[in-house]
Amino acid sequence: MPEWGYDEKPWASKTGRAEIFCYLREHKHMDYGNPKARPTTRRSVLRTLGGAGALVIVGCGSERAGGTDGGPSGCSPIPDETLGPYPDRLGMLTDPTYNRSDITEGKPGLPLRVVLSVVNTSRACASVPNAQVIIWQCDADGHYSEYAGQPGGFDGTNATFLRGVQTTDGNGQVTFRTIYPGWYPGRATHIHVEVYVNGVAKKVTQLAFPETITSAVYGTGVYAAKGQNPQPNATDNVFADSLQSELATLVGDIRSGYTATLTLGIAL
Repeated sequence: MPEWGYDEKPWASKTGRAEIFCYLREHKHMDYGNPKARPTTRRSVLRTLGGAGALVIVGCGSERAGGTDGGPSGCSPIPDETLGPYPDRLGMLTDPTYNRSDITEGKPGLPLRVVLSVVNTSRACASVPNAQVIIWQCDADGHYSEYAGQPGGFDGTNATFLRGVQTTDGNGQVTFRTIYPGWYPGRATHIHVEVYVNGVAKKVTQLAFPETITSAVYGTGVYAAKGQNPQPNATDNVFADSLQSELATLVGDIRSGYTATLTLGIAL
């Protein structure tokens, strides 16, 4: 453990909290490899140290923090996150219906191109070819396919919209064509992502969106009637302690749509 004087309070400064954070991670007190254990353990440590926000901006060792305009700049695993309330339950990996780059199925919304790059953080972020990447998201009204009993009484049973699987190319990349996701109460705007290598799940995470762009999108077209998402990224129950690593970089415009890019670091 880093050494501090008897009267020092390391948790009272960002630097001190970062030293504690890095020590715990290095010595396996924070189990990033276990998607079930990680959210509870990591968040409990952050709460003990006085809040998540002070730590997400710091890197450990040779790692560097991500910039506020999207994407991590160092070679480190993207955080594990919950599958959420509407994960796949129809077998997307083995159902050819989902093996597609265009997942819209005619759902209205602003065009969004999602480009994801899978890299191996155990090999200096070398590209990972032939990995299967699954994404799923809600539509402009905040509804998911496959599930009944959603807000407003929506029944998406047996529907397959806005879900898809792609295999990474030689550069470790996949591309999906979709729409800018809507929102539902209690969550910031997001897309779910899961990565499989040789049929084994290696990462479950989520993609966040810059709020300035999201706000502009929600004032137009099919999104306008529902209005703005009241849940900010900073206090979201998923992104509050991991936004710097999961915030996508977006380019484009409100008229023709956007391209969102994110690097998915996994340790193999």
